[in-house]
Amino acid sequence: MRRERVGDEQAVSPVIATVLLMAITVLLASAVYLLVDDAITTPDKGEPYAKMSVRALDNGYQVVRFTDLSQNLYTSSVTFTLTPPAGINASSVTGYVNDADVYGAVGEPVTFHDRDASFTVNRGDYFVINATATGTDEGGWTIYVRSISPSGGVTELAALPLPATE
Repeated sequence: MRRERVGDEQAVSPVIATVLLMAITVLLASAVYLLVDDAITTPDKGEPYAKMSVRALDNGYQVVRFTDLSQNLYTSSVTFTLTPPAGINASSVTGYVNDADVYGAVGEPVTFHDRDASFTVNRGDYFVINATATGTDEGGWTIYVRSISPSGGVTELAALPLPATE
């Protein structure tokens, strides 16, 4: 008994079959990833809010501390503005927390100290203001701390009057 050979034209090449199986596997893996990614998205935390305290030191400095913060904020998204009282001929001092002459700096008019050095603003982090250098030593100035969201929205975290240091 002899068997007849079947022509190779009717069979699928093993290379093509392997490529097809790989393509199907990649498609299934990407579909599963998309389903899982949608299910695990982080919830919107809402607008941040903060409680801050301020105190004047005997050495001519003012310390503004975050005493409570609803969420950690990137230093690049937090701004500060020192505004003089009405009737005073002085200009405002503004900047971002992550500015090179503010974040972790020493000897600058306004510095920010990140207690855990994580480039985020957390509870316990604080500004140190050289009241003599900025002109806030007589009091009446106000510090505004704001957060800028990725979409560009601005949230005021605090508006605190700075006490006199004299």
